[in-house]
Amino acid sequence: MFGKLFRRNKEQVKLFYNTDVHCHILPGVDHGSQSIEQSLDMLRAEAEMGIKRVILTSHVTAITFENTRETLTDAFLKLKDAVTDEGMDMELFLSAEYRMDEYFDKEYAADHLIPMPGNHILLENSFQQELMNLDELLFDMQVKGYRTILAHPERYPYYSRRHKRYEQLHNAGARFQINILSFTGYFGEEARESALWLVKNGLVDYLGTDMHNVKHAHIIMDYINSKEWKKMSRDLEATVKNDFITD
Repeated sequence: MFGKLFRRNKEQVKLFYNTDVHCHILPGVDHGSQSIEQSLDMLRAEAEMGIKRVILTSHVTAITFENTRETLTDAFLKLKDAVTDEGMDMELFLSAEYRMDEYFDKEYAADHLIPMPGNHILLENSFQQELMNLDELLFDMQVKGYRTILAHPERYPYYSRRHKRYEQLHNAGARFQINILSFTGYFGEEARESALWLVKNGLVDYLGTDMHNVKHAHIIMDYINSKEWKKMSRDLEATVKNDFITD
């Protein structure tokens, strides 16, 4: 199946880093992969792009995906076993993408968060409006030793008209993770323009696939074969720190 989907007439370009810090490959826990088979196909796509380490960041969101350490760990162990059975050379790490909402407040207060290696934590804002106490929360988390990463800030429409806010957040210690899919226009022109502005201003700290399915993988693979990506990746290499996991 995978070979037919991803066979290319020319060699696939590799990403300039080895670690994907944002994806929805863990099966059956959110609206990403729905089965072990789908997860394995997505991991094969990651490998074809040069990725050797994947941090699994499933949604943790009030009402919709109220995942816990237990639900995510159960799916993680099953996927790890499947990767071993397939003989895949892929290192997996468990974490999550935390929507900053009332469910997050409870999980954070109970010390139930699952950070990435190095105590990095991936945080998602609402798409309607910025969290009212965002600055206070980021400061509190940093005081407690978390290294905060804001997931896909280019996708929040209220920032596209407030570029100064990007600078304020970044100067306050929040790091930015941009979706490669945003560069393709997949999330609309506004998100694409914001992503390009963040690149131009040196504010891209991490890149992620934010892959939810094999279709996303296909789009990303085509894009990183493009001339635009080749040109832009030179600028990104100066700021992107995806391989912090090896530090």
